[in-house]
Amino acid sequence: MTLNSKIPSGPIEKKWDKHKFEMKLVNPANKRKYSVIIVGSGLAGGSAAATLAELGYDVKCFCFQDTPRRAHSIAAQGGINAAKNYQNDGDSVYRLFYDTIKGGDFRAREANVYRLAEISRNIIDQCVAQGVPFAREYGGHLSNRSFGGAQVSRTFYAKGQTGQQLLLGAYSALSRQIGLGHVKMYTRTEMLELVLVNGHAKGIIVRDLVTGEITSHAADAVVLGTGGYGNVFFLSTNAMGCNVTSTFRAFKKGALFANPCYTQIHPTCIPQSGDYQSKLTLMSESLRNDGRIWVPKKKGDTRSPDQIPEDERDYYLERKYPSYGNLAPRDIASRSAKEACDAGLGVGPGGLGVYLDFADSIKRLSEDVVKDRYANLFDMYQRITNENPYKVPMRIYPAVHYTMGGLWVDYNLMSSIPGLHVIGEANFSDHGANRLGASALMQGLADGYFVLPYTIGDYFANNKMEKITTDHAEFKKAEEDVKTRINSLLNIKGKKTVDSFHRELGKIMWDYCGMARDEAGLKKALGLIPELREEFYKNVNVNGINAENNQSLEKALRVADFLEFGELMCNDALNRAESCGGHFRTEYQTEDGEAKRNDDKYCYVSAWEHKGVNQKPVEHKEELVFENIKLAQRSYK
Repeated sequence: MTLNSKIPSGPIEKKWDKHKFEMKLVNPANKRKYSVIIVGSGLAGGSAAATLAELGYDVKCFCFQDTPRRAHSIAAQGGINAAKNYQNDGDSVYRLFYDTIKGGDFRAREANVYRLAEISRNIIDQCVAQGVPFAREYGGHLSNRSFGGAQVSRTFYAKGQTGQQLLLGAYSALSRQIGLGHVKMYTRTEMLELVLVNGHAKGIIVRDLVTGEITSHAADAVVLGTGGYGNVFFLSTNAMGCNVTSTFRAFKKGALFANPCYTQIHPTCIPQSGDYQSKLTLMSESLRNDGRIWVPKKKGDTRSPDQIPEDERDYYLERKYPSYGNLAPRDIASRSAKEACDAGLGVGPGGLGVYLDFADSIKRLSEDVVKDRYANLFDMYQRITNENPYKVPMRIYPAVHYTMGGLWVDYNLMSSIPGLHVIGEANFSDHGANRLGASALMQGLADGYFVLPYTIGDYFANNKMEKITTDHAEFKKAEEDVKTRINSLLNIKGKKTVDSFHRELGKIMWDYCGMARDEAGLKKALGLIPELREEFYKNVNVNGINAENNQSLEKALRVADFLEFGELMCNDALNRAESCGGHFRTEYQTEDGEAKRNDDKYCYVSAWEHKGVNQKPVEHKEELVFENIKLAQRSYK
């Protein structure tokens, strides 16, 4: 299989404009002749559905929540990046491009990242026009704050609920199109299979989560905007419903999966408090603007933080990375927290925590100013921990958050399956081995509002669209495959719950493919996961029947996919014998503990082809070429 990224020729600052001009267009009157299925209604899926319908396409949009407003995009709290340079502090499209490439440890495509930086400016204008209530300065200009991996203030925000406010903007545009009849919305519906006809994506099989009904839906193209796969670890900052099923089903139908081992560990999460937890809670990275991170210098120091004097505190990020301080990138901040806790300097129960202290900022700015910036985050922390962060430091610890890997896509956001486009976190394209904070919202909206509407038209114009209906034999076969998969799970009648298998898998993944990996651990995981999968299919207990609201069955279908996908992640991590960004192999680090890349052997995208269960996938390579930014060892010191 040959990977053609379809990157346009010419100078990087002109590639996107050149490509837009060279792409074929669909006549406005002809757009209504084409139908598009969009799976997912978060920022990527919702903005794509609204924009494509506005252009005239016939759109069906599917989500498993009861409303698009509950998409997990709302959990992105801190902000959205854009190269507006409102602060006049030296920002530019090129600097955002540079910071993102460097932040991803030189493992992303230059052309995609530059386009993202370029489009970022349009996103803010679009969202302001929609009424998104961004924070403003006294004179009325939009306010900015800083995020990790940047030395400029380019992050636009709406207190600590930026994702929710941006989603409401996209939802308002989507609702308009639903009202006009241009979008048909399917809620509480989960995609369980992708349907191919003559090698092109032509539809999906879904299950109604309320009634259990299995139905088919056909279209001229399919778009996946279904987020990431962080819940393979069981405990993560993702909502429990987030899963890999849609992209993994596409992978099993022939779509290549790129860089699955690139997972991001977020440094500012509330530490786990017990085995009863089903998820972890994110504290926005924006808090690191005004909070200082520290641990006691003495091992096992159990004094309350106010009793520990300044000279007995280690503000380790400020000490190790003076240029960036507490705003070092997420992968670096996370590993530094783990190192401190592993050295016996952690705080709180089990010593798995570090302090995020706002005392200096409250003294300098006042409690009212800090409250105006972060009130909902502080309230959330207090409700969960019963501690007042205005009076005592927050306790934080790293947790699985975002996944940079995803289905491989070309410059047009199309996967290796013609007609299957992938947007937002579900694709691999823009973040390399580590995503900088406030870039997820930027990518989701760039893909949905400004990239896909151009590129999907080019696909339609270049391909003869044979009208396919759900009467086609491929739909019937896919429906039967789904029903067989469901019935087989319901008929096992074992003795262990779905959650117990998910928890066991999560522990294997965290221990051996988590914040730090090594060859021995990954090989051990690759032995344990098939054993766990075999036991799952012999001993899982899925209660109830299909024809009802059956959350046990929902989880079982997702965990069945995780039990295969976890193996793919470990194979990718074992294959990549280097450290880069969020992929940290302990055998490959510098003398001072930083990630040590091997550009001679691994400066490429790993795109994996499915070969069957218990069969090792085949790796395809897309070489990464850096013409505008020189490959260099990352340094934030």
